[in-house]
Amino acid sequence: MGKQAVKPARHLAIAVDIGTTTLAASLVDRAMERRLAFCVKANPQRSCGADVISRLQAAGTSEETFRSLCSSLNQAIEEMAAELLHSGGGAWKDISCIALAGNPAMEHFALGLQVDSLACLPFRPLFTEGQQATTLRLGWKRDLDAYLFPLPGGFVGGDLIAFLYGVSHRKPHASSLPPSCPDTLYLDLGTNGEIALETGDTVWATSAAAGPAFEGGNLACGMPALPGAIDRVNLEQDRISTTTISGAPPAGICGSGVLSAVSGMLDSGILDVTGRIRHPREIDSNLANRVVDLGSTRAVVISRDSRRTTYLSQEDIRHVQLAKAAIRAGMEVLFQRSGIPARQVQKVVLTGSFGAVLDPHWLKSIGILTENMVSNAIFIREGALYGAERSLMDPRGFEVIEELARRVRVIPLSGSPVFEKHFLEQMNFPAEHPSV
Repeated sequence: MGKQAVKPARHLAIAVDIGTTTLAASLVDRAMERRLAFCVKANPQRSCGADVISRLQAAGTSEETFRSLCSSLNQAIEEMAAELLHSGGGAWKDISCIALAGNPAMEHFALGLQVDSLACLPFRPLFTEGQQATTLRLGWKRDLDAYLFPLPGGFVGGDLIAFLYGVSHRKPHASSLPPSCPDTLYLDLGTNGEIALETGDTVWATSAAAGPAFEGGNLACGMPALPGAIDRVNLEQDRISTTTISGAPPAGICGSGVLSAVSGMLDSGILDVTGRIRHPREIDSNLANRVVDLGSTRAVVISRDSRRTTYLSQEDIRHVQLAKAAIRAGMEVLFQRSGIPARQVQKVVLTGSFGAVLDPHWLKSIGILTENMVSNAIFIREGALYGAERSLMDPRGFEVIEELARRVRVIPLSGSPVFEKHFLEQMNFPAEHPSV
């Protein structure tokens, strides 16, 4: 009898971060513990609204709209999986598992679950533990094992759990970040801004509806962190200079570009502490030439060439203020509930779909971080995606993730007078800017 052919091991896996604004996915080799390919694209659900609440409301208008939200999301993820295999040199038969992490609404849409319970009080998901499913259930053409991360609360989702897991399992050579320590603040600054405070054995967590401004959404010239997005803006010596992702011609501005621009505009006196764009005659530098009137609104020109003009309008600045006030107010609620003052935070770990870099000083400038937090802050690219990748490389990954999720205590912000008080207090930018 001849030798039986050895069936090749299914050594590849796909990790997915289902972001409200941006979808990110990677192909990983589980045995070699390395990333083979990466891709990112805009979440197609944005046609039904830029934020989670808008999409939940749209899903409730008709069964057809709900099904469209589910199918468009899953189709986009399946297309990304195919793109990853093509660029990474893999085949469908080599895939052993798909790990997906997202906020509760995104994971419900992925599974085709009704979202009514997320759209009204008490905002509870239909499941809290991680879900073992198949890609057929997600509407894919192929039948592969899939794992969706646990959902601790109504707006605290699997993406936060993936982020926390990835930080605690980060290899020493991959980052200067030490193992998880007490009194650590975690910020995932996306449309559904998730915040966690680790104090001893407890992880206090909440979610603030920041809106998509930090990811370049809902802005006049905003875009996701894709090639051509302005990802850094420098205001120096009366000049504005920019860089773009992949060095492509400017096509818009993404989150890191927005934050760096607003920080620079505050330092240079283009903005006052209330967020008002000053009139050119109030600006004592050549930067006054960058302030223009666009119909009934004022704007600051960031970049201009023969193809397009990229700018931040007064309304854009207001979106940034609303986002930063929501995040900082959420932080204050966690500090109060945990009994940990802000000055006691020993480490801050940041992530989000900004681009390649996020300077913590930008977040201090706009009023999210304090001075002591800046000195202890580290930015991790694709935090949730990295956690999903690590879970696929660890034989006990999913088990450890479930244990981690059980440590999380969710603090809802809806209807909280403490949150509302801090939100109003945090609307203005800090007053300490050298040129103001």
